[in-house]
Amino acid sequence: PILFTTTKMKFVAAVTVLCVGSAAAFAPAQVNTAKSQNTALFMAEGDVQPLRIGTRGSPLALAQAYETRKRLIENFPELEADGAIEICVLKTQGDMILDKSLMELGGKGLFTKELDTALLGNEVDICVHSMKDVPTWLPEGTVLPCNLPREDTNDAFIYKDGSVKTIEDLPDNSVIGTASLRRQAQLMAKNPTLKCVNFRGNVQTRLRKLDDGVVDATLLAIAGLKRMDMDGCATSVLDWDEMLPAVAQGAIGIQCRDDDERSLKFIEKLNHPPTKACVDCERAFLEALDGNCKTPIAGQARIIDGKIVFRGLIAMPDGSVKYETTAEGAIEDAKSIGKKAGEELKAEAGDKFFEMMVEMSPQQVLGQITK
Repeated sequence: PILFTTTKMKFVAAVTVLCVGSAAAFAPAQVNTAKSQNTALFMAEGDVQPLRIGTRGSPLALAQAYETRKRLIENFPELEADGAIEICVLKTQGDMILDKSLMELGGKGLFTKELDTALLGNEVDICVHSMKDVPTWLPEGTVLPCNLPREDTNDAFIYKDGSVKTIEDLPDNSVIGTASLRRQAQLMAKNPTLKCVNFRGNVQTRLRKLDDGVVDATLLAIAGLKRMDMDGCATSVLDWDEMLPAVAQGAIGIQCRDDDERSLKFIEKLNHPPTKACVDCERAFLEALDGNCKTPIAGQARIIDGKIVFRGLIAMPDGSVKYETTAEGAIEDAKSIGKKAGEELKAEAGDKFFEMMVEMSPQQVLGQITK
């Protein structure tokens, strides 16, 4: 059950958000996600001006919000006081509609629109995001100046009984659960007989489907599993040659209003420059490609020997065509390196490649059924 603080509370507004001041209230191990559907915003009485953290309600999103809370308290001891930080849980459209692919629903903004609205409406002060869910554009009036230190960016491969360790060893005609066109394209490029089925929901839901025999295997970001102490579920962790990760995978970003000096002071202190440089490089690559959920795109940057080293790819959803690129340069040039890599890859693929993506229906792109 969810535990509320004994602090006297008062009703402020009826919106799709629930704010909780207690650290125990939405601790990842205890979360009851049904409660996050409540439609009331609460705020502690008195002179306390809490820092309100907006987040989605999944166990992973809550783990990331509480990681942010922990780092804020470590850097600003005054935020340790009871009621100084509130966790505000919002239900997004992407969380509520699970029987359709992201491409059919309209793209990644489905996981951020409600958070953006709450931020601009002064219902929350900061928003904590998985960076791979954040569009390359931000709403006017907001900024995202902070990335926390990045977790392992690779994908975890999980086979139903653990007996198969790599993609190459999958039996022909194996059924793989994934909602990601990036993963689908790279899987099918290695073995065209594999069948990918739409596989959405939080981590726990996906693993339950795997246990129930709905699919033979699935892939998840190892970062999310580690943040929930569930990385023991992974059969293996795939390196970049096996499965190039998504742009900004494994990174947490914190957004606020651009004129909110108090919030800016807090979150700028938490920024991890090496992570920010790599994420900026990757997102510039994605922006140059004008990437959306119809196009399988992967991109990763690392800092090696004081330089940004980048790899990126685009592909057809069935893996039949794939274009890859590499680049490196000075860390301060991270954005321009990513942008140039994207522009070069776009030119190599040609207009026809992207025209085909636009013209394809969701059914043609996915070639899969919903499980």
